[in-house]
Amino acid sequence: MFSGISSGQSSQRAMRPELFEEVKLYKNARERETYDNMADLFSIINTLQCLEKAYIRDAVTPKEYTAACSKLLVQYKAAFRLVQSAEFPTIESFMKKFRLDCPAALERINDGRPITIKDDKGSTSKAIADTVSLFITIMDKLRLQIRAVDEVQPDLRDLMDTMNSMSSLPDDFEGKDKVNTWYQTLNGMKASDELTDEQVRQMLYDLEQAYNSFSRSLQHT
Repeated sequence: MFSGISSGQSSQRAMRPELFEEVKLYKNARERETYDNMADLFSIINTLQCLEKAYIRDAVTPKEYTAACSKLLVQYKAAFRLVQSAEFPTIESFMKKFRLDCPAALERINDGRPITIKDDKGSTSKAIADTVSLFITIMDKLRLQIRAVDEVQPDLRDLMDTMNSMSSLPDDFEGKDKVNTWYQTLNGMKASDELTDEQVRQMLYDLEQAYNSFSRSLQHT
């Protein structure tokens, strides 16, 4: 009964073998990287949309939301720089192309800051957002092999000042100690000096530990 169908399928396969070939979106490494970059941007926008909804539903605390949103906005800026082109001059054009219906995320991107941050510069929410942004910025610089003292130390100093301005963080907070140790190390070097591979690796490790400690502290305050 099914012999005719089986025979027909075999015949079709023999006549059009391309129908059974794996379809690839890219032809070379550069094209693959382009698709990977677009996928990263797509996922960040979706995640930001979910975070906005979670905050509206009180599923996350304001401090947790502020930290997570600030991190996503920093990641968005880096991701969009890799995608921005004549085809995608704006984030709106990217979202339209891939039918991304994320109005809350787009509003947050256009605003450039978490919804919890008000205009008063001394607000706790702004300090949290600035701290997260500086942590991510410094670690990204190190991963991109930007290691000259005069390119890293200013951000490190701003991070120290911002953390010191937060009364919710105790003086003996572990994250402060790690950041201060590296600030003092760079302070003793020349502006033209560069961090060694070993120093970069250790600094990244210490900053990640400090950032994780900071994130945990937001859950208990």
